[in-house]
Formats: sequence, structure tokens, C-alpha cells
Amino acid sequence: MNSTVLNYIKSGCSALYIVSHEESRVEADIAETAKGHGYQFHTWSVTEGITSYDSAGNASSIGDSQDPTGMLDLFLKLPEKSVILARDFHAFLGGPRESANPMTVRRLRDVIAIGKQTQRVIVILGCRLHLPPELEKEITVIEFRLPDRAQLETVLRGIGKSAGLTIKGSDVDPLVDAASGMTTMEAEAAFALSFAETGAITPAIIQREKSSTVKKNGLLEIIESRTRLEDIGGLDNLKRDLHEKRNLFRKEAKDYGLPTPRGLLVVGQPGTGKSLTASATSNIFGLPLLRLEAGRLFGSLVGESESNWRSAFATVKAVSPCILWIDEVDGLFSGSGQSTDGGTTQRVLKAILQDMQFNGDNVFFMFTANDIDQLPDPLIDRLDVWSVDLPNTSERRDIWRIHITKRGRKAKGFDLDELAKATEGFSGRQIEQVWLKAMTLAFNDGGREPMMDDCKEAASRVTPTSKTMASQIEARRKRLEGRATPASTPETTVVKTTGRKLAS
Repeated sequence: MNSTVLNYIKSGCSALYIVSHEESRVEADIAETAKGHGYQFHTWSVTEGITSYDSAGNASSIGDSQDPTGMLDLFLKLPEKSVILARDFHAFLGGPRESANPMTVRRLRDVIAIGKQTQRVIVILGCRLHLPPELEKEITVIEFRLPDRAQLETVLRGIGKSAGLTIKGSDVDPLVDAASGMTTMEAEAAFALSFAETGAITPAIIQREKSSTVKKNGLLEIIESRTRLEDIGGLDNLKRDLHEKRNLFRKEAKDYGLPTPRGLLVVGQPGTGKSLTASATSNIFGLPLLRLEAGRLFGSLVGESESNWRSAFATVKAVSPCILWIDEVDGLFSGSGQSTDGGTTQRVLKAILQDMQFNGDNVFFMFTANDIDQLPDPLIDRLDVWSVDLPNTSERRDIWRIHITKRGRKAKGFDLDELAKATEGFSGRQIEQVWLKAMTLAFNDGGREPMMDDCKEAASRVTPTSKTMASQIEARRKRLEGRATPASTPETTVVKTTGRKLAS
């Protein structure tokens, strides 16, 4: 961050915009950069006006400068080689639903032009990015990354010292891993809360608090999953592929020369295990799983959708190595285009593709979709595409065994072949619901154990997906043929023949 800001200042850039919730950390970085290279450092807020800091860090107020336009006037009276950090100044440049003040915008443009010639720099700091069209080309936007491991360790040791705890070296990595993706203030609060609750700083509590903070923006959620590949019936080809990739995020793989593995797109009928596979991948890789529902990216305001992606991916990179699961990605592109959404979808797609290509190290991208028709070719080309179909006979046997065992019963007490036959054309999700219905029938009949007749009765009350969505399924199969690898090995058909004696 320091070197980036310094390079812009040295190049004559007189207006920067930093988007961050971490006001204290940004201020410390800007102050260090300014003072370390002969610039006088100042801050401004609507409540305090301009505050000037000397080389010893002593503060003094400058005039009556709480008004934003008045601040800009006084800014030009500061000494040359001055940097001013303007907190929340973006709030005076209009908002998504209101126009900017023409006087403030015009005065800021004047200040920027003069600042280039006098080495005066204004740095706007806000929690969101918003610039009126008049200023979009005048101000340089800088990405302020979430704290790195070294910064989080500093926060951790600071809390440990305050609490009178000795942080062992072996405890640092798990605690920093748990806090990755949080701001310094969020991490500090989580460390302190852990001590208040347990008298120690523990990764489990930090992870719990991180899950809560990630959910705040409504875009990402951290999925805590115990699902294993063994808990999913069938999909042997896809399972094998994931198993082969399980060690590619380890340091040894990097040293060996292997890159971050190529991401996946899993396409198929609802209820066939796509989401379960994503959840299981977290456990087989041993990495955190962050879920992004594609539809949440879109906002009604100009630039909001792209900003949503930047915000979400910044968290993903801070948490990495991790898995980013983008669910229902086909909904992102359904019914949208340049003519219907002003090009928003294309801009979001471009941002996703750029991050996949240039910033995707240590991030395993996993997309799930019900169909492939709406997905753009550039996205498909960057992924290994797998098709998931309705389970075949052997897979249905596995699914029955898994769900019977999961509910504390012994699968050997049931004729799995007969149950597989009775649920032909069912999705895995439907089979689970049939088993739960069978348990319900048994429970309501005096609390006895479920039997085969209960399973058959429950199955008879459900119309299989193969019938309710027959045309869609067949159309999907044709579209995916030759474009995706089957997640399951095709079932072998055994043809029985009777002996035939031929005349000699």
C-alpha cells in the first residue's frame, strides 16, 4: 500500500480515492508515507475540520474548515508537499440516488488541477466507491487490501499482551488462519471476545465470528460442512477428479511446480448432488468454503454490481487458500444482456474472468448450475465442465444405503436392489425425502422401526423427476453431450440371451 501511494504522489497525481472500512489503518499508512518522504500530513472530517500534524505527531486545528467547500479553499493555502486525508468526503459528492453538489464538484476539480502543479494531494477515504461522472477520470482509485498475516499477527500479539496471555508460536498460524479475511478491527474484536468467553484465544471462536462478519454484506457466507465424498451416492468420475486435486494447495505441490488447479463447473438436474459435492470438496481439500449466490451480485444502482464482486473477491483473497463456490451461476446471465441491463452483466463477467486469470492463485473456483445455455463461452472455457444426471441403479442403491445409515438404521435390513428399482427415475434428493416419509409412516404407527413396505408406500406417493421434467432432462442431456464430462460412469447394460443351435 505504502509504495503504491508514494508512486502516485511522486508521479504528480493529486487526487486519490481509497475504499475501506479500516480508517485507522489507512490513516496510519498514509501518514507514514507522507512523513517518510517530506510531505506534511493533514486530516479532515466534517466534525473536526482540518487537523495538521507536525513531524513529532503533534496535532493542531487549521481555521474553520468543517464545510467541505471551505476545506478545499483552505487546502490550497497549505504548504506545498502536503497530503490531506479527507474522511467520508465522498458523502458530499452526491450518492446513488442524489446528484452531487455542483459547487463542490467544480471546486474539487479546480483543486486537483492546482494540486498537480504544487505537490498537494487530497486522499478521499470512504467505505464505498461513488464518484460523479465529472470526477471519474480525475481521481485515481486505489485498492486497499485486507490485512495480511503479519498485520493480523501484530493484532493478535497486542491482544495477548493486553490480556496477559503468552501466544505460543505453534498457536499463531491457526489463529491467523481463522482471522484471515477480517479487518484489523474485526480481528481485534474477535480475539478479545474469545478471551472474554473462554479465558483463551481459540481458532473455533475466531472462525465463528468471521462467519458472522462475512455474512454482513449479504454476498458471501462461510459454509461449515461435515459432508464427505463418501456421503454422496455415485458421481465416481467427479469424485476421482477431486481426490486427485486434494493435495495441490500444499506447499510441496507449489515447490514441485504445480499451479492452482483449474476450477470446475458442475451442471445438471436439481437434486442430483451438485451442492453436496461443493460442500464435500471443502473437506477433501482441507480448505475453507465460501459460498456466493450469483444472483446477490446484482444491485439496482450504477456500478453497484461490479463493486459487489470486488468486495466479495477481496474477502476471498484474504481468506485464501480457499474454495469459492458460486452457486446457481446460470441465474447470473439468464435474461440479461447489453440491451436489457446496460451492459452490467458483461462488466461483472469481465471482472470475474480477470480475477480468475490474474488473481486466482490459491482460489479454487467451483461453479454450479442447472443448465449451460445461458453461460458465456469465455467462462466455460476456463473451467472443467461436469454433467450430473439422475442416479443410475447402482447409484440409487448407494443413496439408499447412505440415507438409511445416516438416520441411525442398518442398511443390511433392507433390500437395496428392490428399493433402487422402486425409485427408478428419482433424484437423490427425492430418495432422501422418500426415506424420511417412510420413517414418518413408521413413527406414526406406534413408533416402530421403518420397513420395506413403508419405503415402497412412500415411493408410490412421489412422482419421479424423470416424469415431471422429462422434456427438460432430455433437452439438457442433448445440450451437454460432447460439452461436459459425465460425473458418473455409464451403467453397463447386461443382455441375456438363450442358447441357439444352428443347423450344420
